[in-house]
Amino acid sequence: MKSEKDDLSLIKITRKYATEEAARKFFEGLRWPDAPFCPHCGNADEKRIHPLTPNPEKKIRNGQYFCSDCRENFTVTVGTVMEDSHIPLNKWLIAFYMMCASKTQISALQLQRQLEIGSYRSALFMCHRIRYALKDHTPSDLLTGTVEADETYIGGKRKHVGGGYKKNKVPVVSLVERNGRVRSNILETVTGDEITKVLRRHVAKEATLNTDESPLYEKIGREFAGHDTVDHHIEDYAHIDESGRLVTTNTAEGFFGNSKRSLDGTHHHISRKHTDLYFAELDYKYNTRKFTDGERTEEAISKIEGKRLMLRQNGRK
Repeated sequence: MKSEKDDLSLIKITRKYATEEAARKFFEGLRWPDAPFCPHCGNADEKRIHPLTPNPEKKIRNGQYFCSDCRENFTVTVGTVMEDSHIPLNKWLIAFYMMCASKTQISALQLQRQLEIGSYRSALFMCHRIRYALKDHTPSDLLTGTVEADETYIGGKRKHVGGGYKKNKVPVVSLVERNGRVRSNILETVTGDEITKVLRRHVAKEATLNTDESPLYEKIGREFAGHDTVDHHIEDYAHIDESGRLVTTNTAEGFFGNSKRSLDGTHHHISRKHTDLYFAELDYKYNTRKFTDGERTEEAISKIEGKRLMLRQNGRK
């Protein structure tokens, strides 16, 4: 844990990393704590990586390196979510901090105004790139202990249909490790087969599953060390079982409540296509809730490696 004096803050960013060159050195220090390595071929031999002298005529700018192995030029942004971005690195650093420090979320319009970004499209793509960096694309470990599983639907109400109408909404299943992490999964439809795939992918067999009375979890629940349920129909929201364990899905429902307030209050509407990115940000903030704002920002920047989000991927032709 860093001391308060060393912790990153917005005022420190604006004082210490106000220029693109200073921000570039900050990103290099986080990505390459020992020495630069080539993102093209993986070469980490300091003797075969050379800093280039800036030369506008040859289109060589500050921060460019040359790899003698693959004979490619690169900068600290190559192979990251920031690659090929024309937005200065000092604005990228502030954007990372603003999104990570916000207890809810930051709208692209707010980012565009406060960072003086040329267009809303650029600001929105910047936000999505940061969310893409926060996303755990291939989690390597499983959730353990007591894991609460629940589903919700993201989207507004539609006129002239009943409250149970969900065809205009996006199903989200979240798995919350009691006193630990959360993992959210965006589904096309909520079925027993889809729920089974999600639980097998993310939850250890030794875990105890807590769910509501939905039959979706009945069959897959037998594969875990325990499966306890609460029955909301009889207003059973939490109880102690015979072994003394607390049975509840209140943690998962609380996560959904906070998530919906954050999305509704900031964005009012999000597209089905990008729901996974918004929940990647929500999951990340929940999982780093004990971090300081500065620690959360630096951890986020450390996750940019090997991730690239293209305009075509982002829904632009």
